[in-house]
Amino acid sequence: MSYPRALYSGESGAVSASFRLADTPPDLGIGVRTRVGYLATGATTGGQFGLYRWDMAAVAPEGGTPSGHYHRTFSESFYILDGTVSLYDGRQWRDGTAGDFLHVPPGGIHGFRNNSGAAASMLVLFTPGAPREGYFEALADLAATGRTLTESEWVELWARHDQYQSK
Repeated sequence: MSYPRALYSGESGAVSASFRLADTPPDLGIGVRTRVGYLATGATTGGQFGLYRWDMAAVAPEGGTPSGHYHRTFSESFYILDGTVSLYDGRQWRDGTAGDFLHVPPGGIHGFRNNSGAAASMLVLFTPGAPREGYFEALADLAATGRTLTESEWVELWARHDQYQSK
């Protein structure tokens, strides 16, 4: 494996780093359970990657097991910071705890949820940097307004954001 093509051709480097303080408020709330910090978006990284901090409140475990989904255009990785997050790897649900990591290549079936009854936090990395903010902002709007979607409206929303339910 070799290094990719050069993305910078300057002679002496550039002052271009970005810094985000740990106490920066979340960028998005999805209902009362989830807070998302856009640490880096596809737009801010020139499409190279996106990195979110995903904080989930302590809630009672939900019934049922959601099905997994997949993406055609990007990989997604999950790194557990704190608490327990249930991660679906396409074969089984596993309880991930601090330090556990799941990488899902394009097309890989996956899912996540907090059903531990305690707060949990993780980092979500996707490459390349797809504009995932629009999808999560649509979910936040649905939670805030109480609006429900028909099955065909869900399929259209998912497809618009490169998300497909596994069968």
